Amino acid sequence: MQAPKVDVREIRLHERPVRLRLPFKFGIVTLTEAPQAFVRVRVAVEGLGEAWGQAAELMVPKWFDKNPNLSNEQNFDQLRLALGLARDIRLAAPAQTPFAHYASSYAEVVATGRENRIDPLVAHYGPAVIDRAILDALCRILNMSFPDAIRSNLPGLTAEGFARDLDGFDLNGFLASLTFRQSIHARHTVGMADALTEGDIDPRHRVGDGLPETLEEVIRAYGQTYFKIKILRDVGENVARMESVAALLDRSPSPYHVTVDGNELFEDGEGVVELWRAMKASPKLARFTGSVLWIEQPIARARTFDVDMSALAAECPVMIDEADADIDAFPRARALGYRGVSSKICKGFYKSLLNAARVRYWNGAGRDAPCFLSGEDLTCQAGICMQQDLALMALLGAEHVEKNGHHFGRGMDGAPESEQQAFLAAHRDLYRRQGDVTTLRIEEGRIAIGSLNCVGYASGAEPDWDSLAEMPMPATV
Repeated sequence: MQAPKVDVREIRLHERPVRLRLPFKFGIVTLTEAPQAFVRVRVAVEGLGEAWGQAAELMVPKWFDKNPNLSNEQNFDQLRLALGLARDIRLAAPAQTPFAHYASSYAEVVATGRENRIDPLVAHYGPAVIDRAILDALCRILNMSFPDAIRSNLPGLTAEGFARDLDGFDLNGFLASLTFRQSIHARHTVGMADALTEGDIDPRHRVGDGLPETLEEVIRAYGQTYFKIKILRDVGENVARMESVAALLDRSPSPYHVTVDGNELFEDGEGVVELWRAMKASPKLARFTGSVLWIEQPIARARTFDVDMSALAAECPVMIDEADADIDAFPRARALGYRGVSSKICKGFYKSLLNAARVRYWNGAGRDAPCFLSGEDLTCQAGICMQQDLALMALLGAEHVEKNGHHFGRGMDGAPESEQQAFLAAHRDLYRRQGDVTTLRIEEGRIAIGSLNCVGYASGAEPDWDSLAEMPMPATV
């Protein structure tokens, strides 16, 4: 169908504090709390009317910008500023297709971020959230679901003049071929400080909220068979940690699958190869290493495109995540031996769609080892954020997606009871009640998501907007 031109008339930015039930250690941070951004956008389409759209995203410190000299609060302000700058850009733009709002302002977003001393990964956070709300509003105007909107290319997605490596690829045909999964495997994240068994926790420090706290309890409660392991810097410590994890996973006679997250801990490829070969050399890790699907972002982002990863890639697939800061990052990484790229909804769903198209295009040529797009979570909280991320990955055909927000956070804790009940009523396949809180439902390792195929972008409910604080906007960071 013809992509309609959307006039963005109003953007409201809100936030709500989120306190995690368990500390989440990854990279250089141990996260215990962070604000969640909520966005409302009012759009109009000439002759068709107007509607409000919504989106949400946690403001996670020490991921978008890992500068240790910045405090967590300064990281939060960076992301607030990114949203404010993107709001100004979207409101100043003429009526155009949703994708044109993204593509035509891409260079301006980067330049404006640079002027305000924020990196591209931070700068793109603003459009990543606002563009989801724009599409949500357009879907509501046209009474369409997210899968139908993407399959019919309602946003007006095009590679022309933007992702030139896809010139000649039938992008409309690719989008039309996508099918929406009714369920998806949840890949459980094992943080660097996570307890593995009951013996790892002092009983006095138990959370005791009825949700699993150790890896052992997670497997028993949810039946998960996909896992993502955060690693440490030291090879010996890593091998010992992996052996402890493997001892638990190996108990199951059924197959399991593992991804290893390097979190930018290495400066060169030799260090990663050394770690992988040390893991392969351990008899206790024989089944574990045979179950590894890929290694994620082992090289520091500043060095990623200076280091050839072909030696490691010959033994285990490697993918980029934090280094995926611009629209051309995946093709550049592929030339260095990488075969995968993450889809993180905080980096923008249009980028995910284009990268998925690249995977289809490259794999169809059959010249290289298969490329892939993975689903990675940045502590997506229950509600709009998690639902929009799940819907995107389900449409892109992912068999599994990392989900950690439900484990480190306590469902919709902190939201008013009326809001929790509204989301539960709209998505009973996705949520359940655990005591006094609405939480994610995982059964036999899978998340049922059929209800996300609803009018709008994957949500049949809304936050209690009156309960949210107006987002404070920093002048500078």
